[in-house]
Amino acid sequence: MHIVYLGLGTNLGDKKANIENAIDKISESVGTVCRRSSLFYSKPWGFESENDFINAVVCVETELSPLEVLRATQCVERSLGRTEKSVNNVYHDRLIDIDILLYDDIEISTPELTIPHPLMKQRDFVMIPLKEILK
Repeated sequence: MHIVYLGLGTNLGDKKANIENAIDKISESVGTVCRRSSLFYSKPWGFESENDFINAVVCVETELSPLEVLRATQCVERSLGRTEKSVNNVYHDRLIDIDILLYDDIEISTPELTIPHPLMKQRDFVMIPLKEILK
């Protein structure tokens, strides 16, 4: 079993329901959600929007490889209505965003996936909920 920490964010629609629905779908497709942070409210980061965010971090026990986790979380995003990812660090409003923050103690740096998440230490909306549940 592997331990993966996922960051969740939403700033459109029923934000609390978006987070809950994402966690339910992560449980179905990635693995057992063994810990989850409190909800964290934040302003948009890296772009302008009138819509504030709700963020959370979950810890998941999984048998999936890092790339399988990436593909599964992308499927969750699409199933919840996300139509596009940020490209070249151009961010926009979103129904749900799921980022792989940590996967065991490994480091990966490929064009498709970087672990640990390269911007997480710059983001309070990631680090505060992560520290709440990190063991």
